[in-house]
Amino acid sequence: MVLLAVNKKYKRFCGPKEKKKQDNYTHLVTLIQHKVWATLTWQLDSFDTQINTKQLSISQMATTRRSLLAASAISHPHPTHPSINTYFATHPHILLQPMLKRLFFSSLNRTHFRPNSPLKFRPILFLSSPSLSSLNRPTRVFTMAAKDHTFTTSTSTQNKHTNRLASEHSPYLLQHAHNPVNWYPWGEEAFEEARKRDVPIFLSIGYSTCHWCHVMEVESFEDDGVAKLLNDWFVSIKVDREERPDVDKVYMTYVQALYGGGGWPLSVFLSPDLKPLMGGTYFPPDDKYGRPGFKTILRKVKEAWESKKDVLVKSGTFAIEQLSEALSISKLSDKLSEEIAQSALHKCTKSLAESYDPKYGGFGSAPKFPRPSEPHSMIYQSKKLTELGKTDEAEKHLKMVSFSLQCMARGGVHDHVGGGFHRYSVDECWHVPHFEKMLYDQGQLAHVYLDVFSITKDVFYSCVARDILDYLKRDMIGNNGEIFSAEDADSAESENPTTKKEGAFYVWTISEIEDVVGEHASLFKEHYYIKKSGNCDLSSMSDPHDEFKRKNVLIERKSTNELASKLGMPLENYQEILGVCRKKLFEARSKRPRPHLDDKVIVSWNGLAISSFARASKILKTEPEDTKFNFPVAGTNSQEYMEVAKKALNFIKENLYNPQSRRLQHSFRNGPSKAPGFLDDYAFLISALLDVYEYGGEISWLSWAVELQEIQDEVFLDKTGGGYFNTTGEDESVLLRVKEDHDGAEPSGNSVSAINLVRLASMFTGTRSDRYRQNAEHLLAVFEKRLKEAPVAVPLMCCAADMLAIPSKKQVVLVGKKSSPQMEHMLVSVHASYDPNKIVIHLDPSDEEEMGFWKEMNPNVAAMAKSNFVTDNVVALVCRDFACKAPVTDPKSLEALLLSRKA
Repeated sequence: MVLLAVNKKYKRFCGPKEKKKQDNYTHLVTLIQHKVWATLTWQLDSFDTQINTKQLSISQMATTRRSLLAASAISHPHPTHPSINTYFATHPHILLQPMLKRLFFSSLNRTHFRPNSPLKFRPILFLSSPSLSSLNRPTRVFTMAAKDHTFTTSTSTQNKHTNRLASEHSPYLLQHAHNPVNWYPWGEEAFEEARKRDVPIFLSIGYSTCHWCHVMEVESFEDDGVAKLLNDWFVSIKVDREERPDVDKVYMTYVQALYGGGGWPLSVFLSPDLKPLMGGTYFPPDDKYGRPGFKTILRKVKEAWESKKDVLVKSGTFAIEQLSEALSISKLSDKLSEEIAQSALHKCTKSLAESYDPKYGGFGSAPKFPRPSEPHSMIYQSKKLTELGKTDEAEKHLKMVSFSLQCMARGGVHDHVGGGFHRYSVDECWHVPHFEKMLYDQGQLAHVYLDVFSITKDVFYSCVARDILDYLKRDMIGNNGEIFSAEDADSAESENPTTKKEGAFYVWTISEIEDVVGEHASLFKEHYYIKKSGNCDLSSMSDPHDEFKRKNVLIERKSTNELASKLGMPLENYQEILGVCRKKLFEARSKRPRPHLDDKVIVSWNGLAISSFARASKILKTEPEDTKFNFPVAGTNSQEYMEVAKKALNFIKENLYNPQSRRLQHSFRNGPSKAPGFLDDYAFLISALLDVYEYGGEISWLSWAVELQEIQDEVFLDKTGGGYFNTTGEDESVLLRVKEDHDGAEPSGNSVSAINLVRLASMFTGTRSDRYRQNAEHLLAVFEKRLKEAPVAVPLMCCAADMLAIPSKKQVVLVGKKSSPQMEHMLVSVHASYDPNKIVIHLDPSDEEEMGFWKEMNPNVAAMAKSNFVTDNVVALVCRDFACKAPVTDPKSLEALLLSRKA
């Protein structure tokens, strides 16, 4: 979610007392609704039907939810237009129906509201709690649904039609290249065609592994009748949100601000000059239960354009103008107040602790998402409490995280057979997942498991980190080191190749398990709760419509120690048998039709994964030497993970970086995309480069990080208002520039940038260090209101605020030959303990390039290296603001010193 503010121009809409009470976000939405609702009401007025609970069954209600984001379903201030929101607000028991919950998950947007905000509209559904009045915690807003997770792919007409998308590189666009719809990619050709014909634009935004995008394609975009309407009355544009997040952000922000929710596929009607007219998410093709289908909506929009075009365009222009003013928020002071800097993290972790599920782990209720910034902030706070001597409280924070990670790893949200994690769990016990696998999840989750291992030294967590990284290494990395984006949830069923079904690749019948596993089937079935009737019965939300009847999603419900003891078997032997069984299943599963692989390379997501590969190269070397690994963990030499990180960086530098302009491109597939690099690409890649350097990489990676930070400041920084915009502002077709703060499925570019700036400021000295620190201070000041009032929305930014507030910074400087075993041992020791507030610098005084770099960037480091160089050993200096303790030459002594409070 983005931070919104109210511009002075519309103070007239409410008095000074009311303005003080009213939340800025709500105020803005109300203004737009008042202006735009009048122009939309008449469009679909006849479809805005009062829901009668006696006549509408639960299954009908689920289908009705498909078109909730049509204009007729807006929760608006007009009393004569009842809405579905009103129905759910007055019938909260309906929210407990598992079918509804399960259906609404595929297109999810997570929004945070202030607890005392006098909302004049309600989001589509509150499903976090049976109580609809609790707004002081993250609220999940669901904006689309349909009844069946199975759909049939069209093969007979696969090549009957070919449109302009056939020449694109995006997997999502190519999926639509043979639709009868005359699709255009986003660009001037489409805009000019709309202007020439004087017709509206239909903009459809999605991504290649989006389940409901597939459904809408099959139902509508492959239908000749729907295609004729679109081709005759509109210019249709298809956008891959992963390739053009800037375009997606503009129209998703519009839909969220106006209607209270959003999701994918995103369906928006635009004027030829790209102003939004109306929008929604998934629409079924035909009218049902008094709600408009897609064909009806097309007719109504066409009629509206012909009869009231000027009113529509003015309303769209007004909405964009107000959003633009609101989103360009600036700092009110040059520095975050000391009170907020000290309290934000505490408030954030307190809110998370209150939402903790002590039975199944995780924060919040079903559906459960592994939002990595949440455990990241809890681990950070635990470390801080330990340093303050509050060990009991610190242990409680750490236990919440560690238990949650255990439950996730043992649940079905974890792919026990192939490694890695699915997107989220539809139930409270982490069992039945939405089976999509996203790179950004893998990179961040590996990071968190590595953190907990570095604190606890429990190899359970290191093995899960390896599991994730080995999955990426095996299945998600290209020949040149590039890391791919995602794997779909849907795949063809072996017995019916034309039918795709969610989870088909991952679930098992009991007979399949018995046939593949053989002699150890009984052991395996008990361990993973395998049943003849199917095991998706642990929660009413897991499989309410028997989609997985007689199917099993592997889950570990009992402890491995307990089950091994029951069989009188040594634990090591028991685990080895499980590994052998999993490998057999993996080989059998490999013969099934695979889910679609989105082999697009996204710089920002690669950055998240590169960081974890680099960190694993040293952290995992502290595992006990006798640690045994079982499939799908490969037992990779941890140094290989650093090579994976460097190869991915080399791919980006060679294919997605222009050394002349020093600019990044956002993504790559059969060549760089047309889209430039966005804030997240720069911020996440800079973070990865810092990690690669600090964990043993060459000085060239650090030098590139410095260069990219300069370009980021030049292109994205608001030099007067503070903070970073998400786009360059150079593309006139992108109507909004946003300063984003929400740490959701991915961290925000501003949160990561704040941490990068603190790290760089701690590494260097002089005016450069001062500039980094000042930019970080201004950035956090921009988001002071969010840090004060809703810190749980920005967990990573809360950590950044605390990092910046620390009065003195810790640096560890290692001096010696880079290629020596001693340097490797020292690097392992310095990273053996968790400390997010230390900076690691390593250099070889005999390397002229390195010494030249440090003489320019930090003469203190160059001087220390020169005076502490020993030819046959590595010297470690532990410093505070480069005032250092006595040199250390023994790795164990260094490790002990860093663990002590004296460091």
